[in-house]
Amino acid sequence: MEKKNIDWANLGFEYTPTDWRFVAHYRDGKWDEGELTQDANVVISECAGVLQYAQTCFEGLKAYTTEDGKIVTFRPDLNAQRMADTCKRLEMPVYPEDLFVKAVEKVVAANAAWVPPYGSGATLYLRPFMFGFNSVIGVKPATEYEFRIFCTPVGPYFKGGVRPLTLTVSDFDRAAPHGTGNIKAGLNYAMSLYPVMEAHRNGFDENMYLDSATRTKVEETGGANFLFVTKDGTVVTPKSDSILPSITRRSLMIVAEKVLGMKVEHREVLFEEVKEFAECGLCGTAAVISPVGKIVHKDGEICFPSGMSEMGPVTKKLYDTLTGIQMGRVEAPEGWIHVIE
Repeated sequence: MEKKNIDWANLGFEYTPTDWRFVAHYRDGKWDEGELTQDANVVISECAGVLQYAQTCFEGLKAYTTEDGKIVTFRPDLNAQRMADTCKRLEMPVYPEDLFVKAVEKVVAANAAWVPPYGSGATLYLRPFMFGFNSVIGVKPATEYEFRIFCTPVGPYFKGGVRPLTLTVSDFDRAAPHGTGNIKAGLNYAMSLYPVMEAHRNGFDENMYLDSATRTKVEETGGANFLFVTKDGTVVTPKSDSILPSITRRSLMIVAEKVLGMKVEHREVLFEEVKEFAECGLCGTAAVISPVGKIVHKDGEICFPSGMSEMGPVTKKLYDTLTGIQMGRVEAPEGWIHVIE
């Protein structure tokens, strides 16, 4: 199979339309079979539920070319599971998890020429999403929905190499107890746009959000989970019912404990103890791990011993091991790598 004529090494993290995408419709209480289409446009009513009441959710995952030339995806079953949880919370019909994975397979296989070659530094990013389709004027769930998956080749999230980020502790709340912080709803990201742009305007890369109830515990950023490393090498991730269950974060914790033999803790993390950590990173699908060098707050700043020039040693080991698993250089735990036939 001949790949597209693309300068893979210089791709940015941007949308490029590919040849095929998947679409399925929910009407009269059931999903249709769905199909691949070349039409990238969505035509909906001006009164569609998604436009009026933000009834939409999404997922994000990647397809890779491994060292031995296979095309694979990474743990798509967990994306299917998380979207199902999100849909239940938003009163949207669950797209069956087995059909979700099959739709991922179809989209990647149909766009195989767009999957970047091994060693290029690029990947194929997939975006499954669902939205309320029919007209809704009263405040209530839609009765018709559309589920779609498109894909786009992307380069590294940080062009020119990974550099440690500078964060600020936000005065805004990301999510409330018993709210929607633990699901991947579009509305969560809409409300995070103003705070993150304010952070950028003030010279910071991202926000650190604290829990809204007490403002004493670390939660996450607008789009990634935190990962800390103690001075004795223990990997610690914050625990809260209002944190999105990142697939990357969960995978990194298994890698740390089961593959690398490290001690791990998934627990509440008080902001007061952040200054005692040796390393800090943000984890998510796009960048895997982004190192944090400094966190600025109202009473001063926290500078991590790992510094502002490179990843800390433990963070780097976790990054190299997980990307090695994804690219086929390191043996994967059972069920993590889904080969596209």
